[in-house]
Amino acid sequence: MFRFLIRRVIGALVILLVISAVTFFLFYAIPRDPARMACGKVCDAELLEQVRVNLGIADPMPVQYWHWLQGIFVGRDYAGIGHCNAPCLGYSFTNSEPVFETIKTDLPTTISLALGAAFFFLIIGVGAGMIAAVKQGTWMDKTASSLSLLGSSLQIYFVGYIAMFFLVQQLGVLDPPSYTPFTENPGAWVSGLLLPWLVLSIIFTANYTRMTRSQLVEQLSEDYVRTARAKGLSGRNVFFRFAWRGAMGPIVTIFGIDMGTLIGGAIITESTFSLQGLGTRAVRAVTDSDLPMLLGVTVVAATAIVFANILVDLVYALIDPRIRLA
Repeated sequence: MFRFLIRRVIGALVILLVISAVTFFLFYAIPRDPARMACGKVCDAELLEQVRVNLGIADPMPVQYWHWLQGIFVGRDYAGIGHCNAPCLGYSFTNSEPVFETIKTDLPTTISLALGAAFFFLIIGVGAGMIAAVKQGTWMDKTASSLSLLGSSLQIYFVGYIAMFFLVQQLGVLDPPSYTPFTENPGAWVSGLLLPWLVLSIIFTANYTRMTRSQLVEQLSEDYVRTARAKGLSGRNVFFRFAWRGAMGPIVTIFGIDMGTLIGGAIITESTFSLQGLGTRAVRAVTDSDLPMLLGVTVVAATAIVFANILVDLVYALIDPRIRLA
C-alpha cells in the first residue's frame, strides 16, 4: 500500500508538472502581448513596463516557466512590489496581491460548498438508488427513476433563483446565501450555505440515484450473489456484504472526480448565490483579464482533481478485497 501511494504521488506530481507547463504556454506564449493581459484592464504605461520586467517577457519561454515554477517552492521577487513568499503562484497586478493569498481566502468557501453538497447528494442519491434496486419494478423504483430523470434535466441557475425567491424572499424558511467561517460560527456556516448545498446536490443526486440503481441491479444478478442466497444468508447480509460492496467501485470513481471538480470551483453555483469562491474568482479573472490569477486557479483546480483520483484508488482497496495495491 505504501509503495503504491508513493508511486501515485510521484505520478501525480509529474502530471501536474505537465499540466502547469502546457497551461503556462497557452496563457503566456499564444497571446500577442501577455504583459498587457497580465496587467489587467486598468493598466497605465508605467505599470505595464513594470509587469514586463517582473514577468521577464524578454526571456525565452522555458526560462519564464522556470521562474514561475521556482516561485512555487522558494518564492519570487517582483521589482517595485517585493517578495512573494512560497508557494507563489504569481502576482495579480489587478488585485495588487499574490495569487496564492487570494486563492487561500476563497478556497474555504468552495471547500465548504463542495463538502456540504456531497453530504446531501451521497445520502439522498445513493439511498434512493439502493431503495430503487431492492424494490425493482415497484412504484418506489419508478418514482425514484422518474425523479432522477427530472432532476438531471434541471439547471442550477434556474433552480437556484426559484428557490431563493420562494424559500428566502417569500416564505423566509431559509437564510439568504452567505459564507461564515465554520470556526467563527458553525450555526451561521450551516444556515448560510444550506440553500446552495440543496440546490447543488439536486443535479448530483439524480446522477447518483441512477448509477447506484443500475450498479446494484447488475450486482444482484451476479452468480456469487445468487450463491450466497442459496447458502442461506439473510437478504440484508447478502445485500450489504456482497452486492453493495461490489457496486460501490464505479460510484467511488465518479465521486472522486466530482469532488475534485467541485473543489476546483463550482462556477455556476457560486455565481448564482453570489458566493466568493474559486469559481467566482475564475470568472472575475477572465472578465478582468487577470492572467496570473487565472493561471493560479487553473493549477489549483487541476491539483484537486489529480489528488482526488489518488484517494479514489486508495478507497478501492477498502471496499473491494479483490483489489490489491502493491
